[in-house]
Amino acid sequence: MERFTIKDIENLSQIKAHTLRIWEQRYTFFTAKRKDSQHRYYDGHDLQVLLQVAFLYHGGMKISHIAALDEAGRLAAIERIQQRGGIAEQEVLSLVQSAAAFDERRLRGQLDRLVAQKGLEAAVLDVFFPFLQRIGHLWLTNHVIPAQEHFSSYLIQNKIISETEQLPPQEPSRAPIVLLTPRGEHHELPLLFINYLLRREGWAVTYLGTGVSVPDLPPSVLGRGNYIYVHLITNLSGQSADDYFESVCKAFPEKTFVVSGSAIQGMQRQFRNLVLLRTDDAILQFIRKGLPG
Repeated sequence: MERFTIKDIENLSQIKAHTLRIWEQRYTFFTAKRKDSQHRYYDGHDLQVLLQVAFLYHGGMKISHIAALDEAGRLAAIERIQQRGGIAEQEVLSLVQSAAAFDERRLRGQLDRLVAQKGLEAAVLDVFFPFLQRIGHLWLTNHVIPAQEHFSSYLIQNKIISETEQLPPQEPSRAPIVLLTPRGEHHELPLLFINYLLRREGWAVTYLGTGVSVPDLPPSVLGRGNYIYVHLITNLSGQSADDYFESVCKAFPEKTFVVSGSAIQGMQRQFRNLVLLRTDDAILQFIRKGLPG
């Protein structure tokens, strides 16, 4: 049985622990359990209920009105809000509910609706990525097993791939660019999103995927233009990001390495053929306008 602390619930619902304790004393829709050590915890059913409550509460409904609803009433109220388009925080909470319950049909429907309402770019930036960061709290505390991590990421990846395949066919109007993550980096979801954005903006993308050894790229790939785009989230085993990019920049001085991802935030070294995109805005600016000059 899954067990969550009140701090877990606070992080997922964005409702302060103090407020949750007051609600528990005043209302009956959830009650903490106690371990033999008398430490309080909440189970998976409590999490589902509190995420439903948080969704409605963040949407402006008074807690006294929410407390008067049974589960069917809460779900009906959530559906009404979603049909008219909820705020991003509510949408994140709704995705967390579906992921925690392994409700694939509901999660697929939510992804489809959000993309239809917002477009893929806004849905990913405003909802999907914040959702993955939020549920990542459970991964870090071992309250979500790898199956749940794969479940959520897999469905979002499929949605991004589907939207990429539906882009209208067009002759590339921008420079050729090779897109990859280095060996040891296996986070593909951000790379797929960058691939979608590049293709939408007319870049001629060669998508190589994850875990690619740049020094071993064949001449047929290296000959496809001057840009190699690398996205890096995890640290490279046994080598700093500074050392890694120094080595590839010196090995391929004729190439321009365009680099993004959380693992580059601490990089200090600069090279003539290295472009660091440290923020989402910088990534979008490059994709839309390329490099100046």
